[in-house]
Amino acid sequence: MSDVRAIESLLAFWADAGVDVALAETPQDRTAAGREALAPKAAPARAPTPGAFPRAPPTEGLDAGAVGAARAAAAAADDLAALAAAIAAFDGCPLKHQGARQAVFSRGAADAHVMVIGEGPGGEEDLQGAPFVGRAGKLLDKMLTAAGLSERVFITNTVFWRPPGNRTPTPAEQAACAPFLERAIALVRPRILLLVGAASAKHFLQRTEGILSLRGRWFEWRSEDGQIELPALPTLHPAFLLRQPAAKKLAWDDLLTLTERLDRAQRRT
Repeated sequence: MSDVRAIESLLAFWADAGVDVALAETPQDRTAAGREALAPKAAPARAPTPGAFPRAPPTEGLDAGAVGAARAAAAAADDLAALAAAIAAFDGCPLKHQGARQAVFSRGAADAHVMVIGEGPGGEEDLQGAPFVGRAGKLLDKMLTAAGLSERVFITNTVFWRPPGNRTPTPAEQAACAPFLERAIALVRPRILLLVGAASAKHFLQRTEGILSLRGRWFEWRSEDGQIELPALPTLHPAFLLRQPAAKKLAWDDLLTLTERLDRAQRRT
């Protein structure tokens, strides 16, 4: 049984890292591919944007009507309590009708300097109605406390209902909830976004890489209407850290990077 758990943990590690195939359908000459990669190439006509990454493909299965309804409901919310009520009443996200007990919106300071955005509620979150309250949440709280951030964060997720079997939410499900999340950012007015895990980072940054490639690097996030621009830092999900404790150092380094930038910004104001 321990061997099975070890294999499951290793597979989860590679999945979080962005590996999505174990065996290609056709043979590949890796040596030739390596030579080609190392061969001199002509200079591009225009230099690429520093830090640019592949863009994510367009969202499939997107319900434009649901997104429009979410946008209208979110815009009508003048405070976080009204926004929470609007989310609970919203029927446009399919996850609401797939076994979730209740909507799970947020916890933390309403005027937080950092907004922590995870993937979606799990079983304990679905039961208690608050994000990050299970084992992974307890680890997140310990790390935030150690970094001096416990009173400076607002915590939420990309979707507000538990996906069946704790699966990763689809881009369409995230898109249905996105207007509410953007409204939360506008109301809280954080200085920094901390994107926790691959599903959150890929959704917000519209990138395709695994979290081990994205983590620890600063990006600029812009709201759909272009009115808000914020620095965003992807990091590892605490559930991943529970499976791979050796990776905690990477997540801790990310938190130190965040607190240093946050404190530097505060000293200037």
